[in-house]
Amino acid sequence: MTENEFNTLADTVFLRIEHALDDTDIDYDSNGMVMEIEFEDGSKVIMNRHVPNREIWLAARSGGFHFSRQGDAWISQRDGDELYAKLGALIQSGAGIAVEF
Repeated sequence: MTENEFNTLADTVFLRIEHALDDTDIDYDSNGMVMEIEFEDGSKVIMNRHVPNREIWLAARSGGFHFSRQGDAWISQRDGDELYAKLGALIQSGAGIAVEF
């Protein structure tokens, strides 16, 4: 995948997540390259694009996860989870809210 292809796909991911979070009271900040989702207890989930490896990275209290594109999904190299499922579980754990992407 070229850098342009990766960035186009990553843009779509960021926008999809932003739109879902806009429908909640969850505090987040995003510049399109890095997104910080903060919970009431002060914990955060940080998502960023890692262009050299063509991956999307998530960092949370439970650890770091690197997602690469496999077919039509972003899959974690650590545990095989899909990006939106993992992020949804992290948000559920941090905010107590189920978010649909």
